[in-house]
Amino acid sequence: MNLEHYFISQFKSKIIGDDGAMLGEYIYSKDAFFENIHFKKNWISHYDIARRAMLVNISDAVAMNAKPKYILLSVAMPKTITKQQMNDLVRGFENVASEFGVEIIGGDTISNTKLDITITVVSKTKKPLLRKNIKSGYLLAYTGELGKANKELKKLLNLGKIHKNSKFIDIKLRDKFISTCRSLKAGMDISDGLFSDLEKLTSLNNIGVKFTKHIQKKVGCSGEEYEMLVAFDKRDIKKVLRVAQQTRTKVNVFGFATRRKYNNRCKAHHF
Repeated sequence: MNLEHYFISQFKSKIIGDDGAMLGEYIYSKDAFFENIHFKKNWISHYDIARRAMLVNISDAVAMNAKPKYILLSVAMPKTITKQQMNDLVRGFENVASEFGVEIIGGDTISNTKLDITITVVSKTKKPLLRKNIKSGYLLAYTGELGKANKELKKLLNLGKIHKNSKFIDIKLRDKFISTCRSLKAGMDISDGLFSDLEKLTSLNNIGVKFTKHIQKKVGCSGEEYEMLVAFDKRDIKKVLRVAQQTRTKVNVFGFATRRKYNNRCKAHHF
């Protein structure tokens, strides 16, 4: 057990374990987006920093088939920040909020040595998509393409430049596919990498994975993808692929749930 999992395991709430905390029809989720941890200011503009912070957080609501309603922002800013940079942050936050019909209702601002953002999303759902209830034999799949985010991150770390439409900047959430596809039995967003997030699913459901498709380690360990990892009954594969086509979502079936033990081949992202 890595240190992140150990820390979380010390809390005894039964609600902990999904992309957000479900209380009735409401989902509460929260993620941090900190300078020099998740981004560097010379990588992307303040506008794109705000957009990415919002999309990363809304991804948790999408993963649980929830409609984001309200957002609370906590922004710690260095004293050297300019009014123009502040305006760019506000514009980035509000543009994403407008795209998803979310209202920013408050939060907190403090002075800091760097730019750190924490966002709380309040969402609502009538049919939540949880991580549990995966049975042996269920097919496992991921949306879109994996590997590009890690490739672009390495380019940035080597002082290279990436395109403004790069996946690292312009995250595409799968909200239409998730909200339309009623055949999905379980799911989560891929934030720590496919192999690492599979470890969370298999541990929670006490299952293993039989891979039917070879996935390179550099692809399976690529974090910050924000695609969806989903499970569904093999009898529903035609329904799933039909919705995927309707929503222009690429769905890649790579294996199925078994009773064999699953071993994650990736290093921990957080600790």
